[in-house]
Amino acid sequence: MLSVAIVLILMAAIAPARNLIQQRAQLARLQQQAVQLQQQNDVLQARVTQLGDPNYLEKLARECLGMVKPGEVAFVTIPQHGAPVPPNC
Repeated sequence: MLSVAIVLILMAAIAPARNLIQQRAQLARLQQQAVQLQQQNDVLQARVTQLGDPNYLEKLARECLGMVKPGEVAFVTIPQHGAPVPPNC
């Protein structure tokens, strides 16, 4: 009779223990995901700051779009062989 009671108690304790282990594993995965998302957020926030800088925007406009200020003359050098390589924008 005592052995039956012990077996029943052990069986009743298995499900909560398994749930606890699964929840801890899920918590660890979610914490890792939160770290990755924070890193991505930091990168994007730095990009927002960079794009708010007028000097950087002028550089992009000149290099990527070929824009010039009024009165300036733009020159484009063409390689001897093949088409010019566009900037990496």
